[in-house]
Amino acid sequence: MTEMTYRQALHDTLRAEMLRDDAVVLLGEEIGIFEGSYKITAGMLTEFGDQRVIDTPIAEEGFTGAAVGMAMLGLRPVVEIMTLNFTLLAIDQIVNHGAKIFGMFGGQTSVPMVIRTPGGGGQQLAATHSQNLEVWYAHVPGLKVVAPSNPADAKALLTASIRDDDPVLFLENLSLYNTKGEVPDGEQVGEIGRAAIAREGSDITVISYSRATLIALEVARQFESEGVSVEVVDLRSLRPLDRETVCASVRKTTRAVVLEDDWLTYGVGAEIAATIQEGAFDRLDAPVRRVAAAEVPLPYAKPLENAALPTAQDLTKVVGEVLDATRFTR
Repeated sequence: MTEMTYRQALHDTLRAEMLRDDAVVLLGEEIGIFEGSYKITAGMLTEFGDQRVIDTPIAEEGFTGAAVGMAMLGLRPVVEIMTLNFTLLAIDQIVNHGAKIFGMFGGQTSVPMVIRTPGGGGQQLAATHSQNLEVWYAHVPGLKVVAPSNPADAKALLTASIRDDDPVLFLENLSLYNTKGEVPDGEQVGEIGRAAIAREGSDITVISYSRATLIALEVARQFESEGVSVEVVDLRSLRPLDRETVCASVRKTTRAVVLEDDWLTYGVGAEIAATIQEGAFDRLDAPVRRVAAAEVPLPYAKPLENAALPTAQDLTKVVGEVLDATRFTR
């Protein structure tokens, strides 16, 4: 095991996959000479050359579409889009081409490509650069969507995504890049579509993903000092969604809260709540509760931005309310 940042885990995994497979190529704005806006591709251009590390114009639809064609012809392109917000400029290529070609052509050709992109608020990037739009893409059959919360999962799931024969949207919350964690040495290939029990517990389940998982773990540690056992389920994958792990946890604890950085309405949390209703309703001792961002365009001003994003205090309050509603003695 080696301790490293989320950023370093992504860098090392990209490099390892490029060394392993000559079909892996990188495309994106300023990923070569400038080494990427977040330095994930530092040193790649020098090591692999400009045929495999391609600086693109500021034209997301164009280079994402080019990557779809490259994937159809046998390459494994990894596209870096500077922020999730900019995928809106390429959404036709992602949704109407990348995600649909395998099905529309009867499986005659696959589209093994990865779109890496960071999102999320907290960086004072204002309303159009701080969105969590993952639910838009998780809605689309044919597209896989993963959102690892720690360096070890970032390594394992990026490896799996590059080797997958379907298009994968790989989400990296901006606030995670400098977080650290233990990463297993050697090759690690994760399983897309498999959630993790990030912390075992018996009194209540908190379901989360990406940055929200760190908040959930923080709150779980706080409740432990009060004698409350909080289980944390890290979804890791939004499509496919590991419904069984979620329901099994809730059937065990009989209470559930969903935490997400996205807006509440029509969000991932709504899908999880419906999943629990279908798969664990008879075991629930309290209604499923959701904690999410305020339903506003995210403000630029730091105090307003902080007020709009879900916090550990928000989650603590709702978990406490669920426990109190079932007369749980803390």
